Amino acid sequence: MSQGDKSKYTDKQKRKAEHIAESYEARGVPEKKAEARAWATVNKDDGGGKKPGGSGRGKATGHPAAHKGGESGGKASAGRTAAERSASARKAAATRKANAAARA
Repeated sequence: MSQGDKSKYTDKQKRKAEHIAESYEARGVPEKKAEARAWATVNKDDGGGKKPGGSGRGKATGHPAAHKGGESGGKASAGRTAAERSASARKAAATRKANAAARA
């Protein structure tokens, strides 16, 4: 494991860190850096180890980082008319078509 005593982390937190590290490694991040990022993510989500004596003792986790993504989505689209959204979609499609032709 990466630096630091992990004895205050629950089995679930350890599994979570392992899974996150594997995901980073699959995307080409070096093993040590992937592990450090994984533990940073677990700490961000849970506020540290959950076993007695850990910094997160007695706190229920709401996993705020894991749910943050959906909060801000859709605001830009909601403020535009149907015609503006349609024009944007046509422009995007034309761009994708042009990029595909350039690659071919």
